[in-house]
Amino acid sequence: MKKAIEVRKLKKYFKNVRAVDGITFDVDWGEFFALLGPNGAGKSTTIRMLTTLAVPTSGQAFVAGYDVVKEEKEVRKRIGLVSDRLILYDRLTVLENIVFFSSFYNISKSEIYKRAQDLLELLDMWDWRNTRVSKLSTGMRQKVNIARALVPQPDILFLDEPTLGLDPHTTKKIREFIKDLNNKGKTIILTTHILHEVELLADRVAIMNKGKIVALDTTRNLKKFFKEKEIVEVEYEGNLTDLCCVSVIESVDGYIKVEVQNLNKFLNDLSQKNVKILSLKTYEPSLEDIFVSLTGGEEK
Repeated sequence: MKKAIEVRKLKKYFKNVRAVDGITFDVDWGEFFALLGPNGAGKSTTIRMLTTLAVPTSGQAFVAGYDVVKEEKEVRKRIGLVSDRLILYDRLTVLENIVFFSSFYNISKSEIYKRAQDLLELLDMWDWRNTRVSKLSTGMRQKVNIARALVPQPDILFLDEPTLGLDPHTTKKIREFIKDLNNKGKTIILTTHILHEVELLADRVAIMNKGKIVALDTTRNLKKFFKEKEIVEVEYEGNLTDLCCVSVIESVDGYIKVEVQNLNKFLNDLSQKNVKILSLKTYEPSLEDIFVSLTGGEEK
């Protein structure tokens, strides 16, 4: 079975600017895949090519098994796109917008209304169905934007900065909704600057910089790879002295923070001490640490 997305040496140049410079990656069906990078790294350009909104300079990309250049109509039938740029008409009501955009698909009006109601209720927007979009808040408009993209029931959903500029409550609601879609089997490709969101949602992460993919793996594996040293914090009761294989960073009564050379030896040594361990915590690099390390701190 073909992958949900297959990208091979994909390039997009604008005169002297190499926006996307020969990237290669796959996305499995049902996967939650995050595409990260600083401003200008090529994330949105990549999404635009995969959703047939931009033609590649060279290379190939297949979405749902179809070539994005040669079979763009077949690709469009199987994808949904949500971005910070709303695809809605201000003068139409919430429901009128959804019906209008869904009419481009082979779906009966009765089915469109049923799907629209289900989605708007899930997003707490059904009571606003007869309100003009121009009268809605930014967060409410984005919820309608998501419903608009999902009524055709696409196989693959592209989310390009879907929570940009939204308040924390709306962001959390949309994040939970997106995660639930993925849990039900929807393939999702997300670009965002909110790295905490990625750690909560994504199965795998690709980090782009200057048009290239500079890292691609699970967040867990990325953290293991970029871990330079083992830092351990211990809270305890008793007298803790003469620890082996450590360099003490901080120590007060009942608390010690150490850099460990060998974690297994340290834990074994700790178990031999006549103390009661209240808590033990190890540190690892965050996705933000890795991002900044790979992109030179260009994130804004």
